[in-house]
Amino acid sequence: MIEVRPFAQLGAANHGWLQARHHFSFAEYHDPQRMNWGPLRVWNDDEIAPNSGFPTHPHRDMEIITYVRQGAITHKDSLGNQGRTEAGDVQVMSAGTGIAHSEYNLEDSPSKIFQIWIQPNQSGLPPAWGTRPFPKAERAGAFVTLASGYAEDQDALPIRTNARMAAATLQAGQSTEYPLGAARKAYLVAASGSFEVNGVATQARDGVAVRNEEVIRLTALEDSEIILVDMA
Repeated sequence: MIEVRPFAQLGAANHGWLQARHHFSFAEYHDPQRMNWGPLRVWNDDEIAPNSGFPTHPHRDMEIITYVRQGAITHKDSLGNQGRTEAGDVQVMSAGTGIAHSEYNLEDSPSKIFQIWIQPNQSGLPPAWGTRPFPKAERAGAFVTLASGYAEDQDALPIRTNARMAAATLQAGQSTEYPLGAARKAYLVAASGSFEVNGVATQARDGVAVRNEEVIRLTALEDSEIILVDMA
């Protein structure tokens, strides 16, 4: 089963400094048919104006992944962590028993991010944060796991949930496969470009919900940067 959720039909919010699209119910956007996809609870497509951002606010019991599509995001939290994550790179925050953080675009141009929240499978653990670069050349033509709750994914940022986040960059006409397994679900979004997934065409920033598919076969219709979350 493959369901395309067109970008134009996503929830929308305009806060001036923040232009947001919501793949799932979030804040003032509520759609009872789109509350989650398995443990995937939030996928926000955010554009943050220069020299603005999210002031300090708390989280708990959520795995929060930020994928930077353009520009950079500067993070600061109550654990004393500080970091700047650039386009193509990833940061992960395990909120655990509680953490407060801020995320700002301190650049001179807009920053664009995907912010992804996945429900954890563990509770009562201390909060944690991490970031790392993932050069796009490493994922040219095939998916590379960026964040994972599985010990075998040693090069990925750790998350506390039965899920993986992966990314691939495909040139127009290039194909790749992702072995999902019929018992698992996936959600895919192209940060740029367009592609077919098991023969179904999608456009940039559409959401693609997948289940009951043993293998996901992707073909780029144009140069594409694709983000995937694979979950139990």
